[in-house]
Amino acid sequence: MSQDEGALFGLAGKTALVTGASAGLGRHFAGVLARAGANVVLAARRAEVLWEAVAELEATGFSAAATVMDVSDAGSVGSAFAQAEQAFGPISILINNSGIALSGSSLDLDEEDWDRTLDTNLKGAWLVSRAFGRSAKAGRREGVIVNVASILGFRVAGHVSAYAVSKAGLVHLTQAMGLELARFGIRVNALAPGYISTDLNRDFFGSDAGKAMIARIPQRRLGALEDLDGPLLLLASDASRYMTGSTIAVDGGHLVSSL
Repeated sequence: MSQDEGALFGLAGKTALVTGASAGLGRHFAGVLARAGANVVLAARRAEVLWEAVAELEATGFSAAATVMDVSDAGSVGSAFAQAEQAFGPISILINNSGIALSGSSLDLDEEDWDRTLDTNLKGAWLVSRAFGRSAKAGRREGVIVNVASILGFRVAGHVSAYAVSKAGLVHLTQAMGLELARFGIRVNALAPGYISTDLNRDFFGSDAGKAMIARIPQRRLGALEDLDGPLLLLASDASRYMTGSTIAVDGGHLVSSL
């Protein structure tokens, strides 16, 4: 990569807020953005785990801070966002990563579980994006929102109806906010990961049922966390300056498969 290309994907001088950053994808994304040069604010509900993640980043020389945030609560979002901006100044990159997935038949799912899934995965992304957009618009600053959707926003699987609906809504929220915010210099795009290997699903994908699922992926493998790094940096950086309202699938070809 040339120096100019490195600068195009670099995030030096930027401040990024990552929700759901205490573990999993969010914690990984925070590290990716920090290594690209951004100051990173990690947001989640679990304060103790957040501070552990911040300490990890700081120990390797990166600038990081934490703010406790419940994305489904407007009051929590407002106060946490204000605290995030106090850490390093105005937020220029927002990664909406908070999400939950509760399994169960759509006939058996409790109303409370349905509401909790939609409130976290869809309403939460809107609340945090609203806080970010209002701040950027008021300060006449350009900004970037990256929503973490899923291929289940485009196709369904059994026993995850609330999750699939929330991610389909997030894809449309990406398009709607991308349209509305473009004139303010705020870009809104999304990543739609396929099946990514994590500590939570490793046992399942080692089972016969999991192996059968992997066999239906055209690349015949699960994604690794690192497979999301390039697409994330593309959307978070100036490399995607003429993109908004787009969703990038990172799924080994799953969406284009008929299986």
